[in-house]
Amino acid sequence: MSDERPVALITGASSGIGAGIARRFAAGRWDLVVVARRRERLEALAAELAPQARVEVLVGDVRDPSLPAAAVDRALAAFGRLDCLVNNAGAGKWMPVGDTDDATLDEVIEVSLKAPFRFAREAVRTMKQGSSIVNIGSVWGLVSGMAGGPYAVVKAGLVGLTRSLAADYGPRGIRANLVAPGVIRTEMTDAYWDTEYFRRTNQELTPFHREGTVEDVANAVFFLASREGSYINGETLALDGGWTYTRYLSPAALAR
Repeated sequence: MSDERPVALITGASSGIGAGIARRFAAGRWDLVVVARRRERLEALAAELAPQARVEVLVGDVRDPSLPAAAVDRALAAFGRLDCLVNNAGAGKWMPVGDTDDATLDEVIEVSLKAPFRFAREAVRTMKQGSSIVNIGSVWGLVSGMAGGPYAVVKAGLVGLTRSLAADYGPRGIRANLVAPGVIRTEMTDAYWDTEYFRRTNQELTPFHREGTVEDVANAVFFLASREGSYINGETLALDGGWTYTRYLSPAALAR
């Protein structure tokens, strides 16, 4: 990247993890194009970040096939470049396969797989050497589990998309990686965070002394987009305190 400020395009940026990622990039002296459906929240985020970054707001639904081109065009028109695409927007629908209907399946695929595919397709046509794509997946795309259903399917698909992008565009100096968080406390998860079920399926299976945060995810994404992460390509990072791979059980769980 040159000495000019790099530019990140972030989908699903109006709240939660997406807003946290936007804040981290702004703090790192990047300019931004933020995309989501809620104008008021995007404009509030842009005003908050104005002392640190130039922020372009684009309101739209990622299921709209025309939105990726509009977002990339906005980055080029406003800043003349695009250095990182963060595919963060996603649909959270968990249920056993037998309980799904086509409307639910189509919604999850459109938001969480087809949209990232389309945004990546548009971005790589413009990106230069030193650029990157960071997809936000989930540990459910790595290990699935009970009631994973369409959510687990599309998150696994994001792993395949990431590796395909890494292989096809790595020779051009464009990297692609995926951050797979465990359950992070946001508006989407707050309602069940303190339930007994969640404590048993999350805290008691995580070999670490604290919960994951939006800032943890944002820092990982920023690292993968930065010079410090510039030799990482095609990687999936499970950001879960060890939940996915350790098969940990807390003393309380073992005692039961």
